[in-house]
Amino acid sequence: MATGPKGLSSYDSSKIPDAGRMKFGIVVSDWNHEITYSMRDGAYNTLLRHGAQKNNIFVTHVPGSFELTLGAKLLADNGDYSAIICIGCIIQGETRHFDFICQSVTQGITQLNLTYGIPFVFGVLTTSSQEQAKERAGGKYGNKGDEAAITAIRMAALRTQLEE
Repeated sequence: MATGPKGLSSYDSSKIPDAGRMKFGIVVSDWNHEITYSMRDGAYNTLLRHGAQKNNIFVTHVPGSFELTLGAKLLADNGDYSAIICIGCIIQGETRHFDFICQSVTQGITQLNLTYGIPFVFGVLTTSSQEQAKERAGGKYGNKGDEAAITAIRMAALRTQLEE
């Protein structure tokens, strides 16, 4: 468990590559939308702050976090993206459903990274409560959507650098 505000929500912007020539996909789960939409907005605005063009950011929605992997795959199959950000929120309930969804989404996004060779960023909260999720979607722990966008920019830049 985090002990205080940490993460990439606070960062040195001079160390982030320019995203002006990059194209991004953002796949957002509609389940827990009060959390995921805040993360989506954080990711979108962070991409813009670092030079991404509005017409090079494509946002699409899927019903839940389980569907993020197929949504991201469909984006990759139908566009030339520098990186794809997957945004979801899975909150622990009383059953093992949480475990199955977390494991499936994690493995699915990992497999997409390895199969496609482009960054698929894991912007999925896995929390014990709604309160914990809110703290990470613009609350005291920052906005994990911001962090996912920074990760997408850095990984896309790394891929470009290594391909040159």
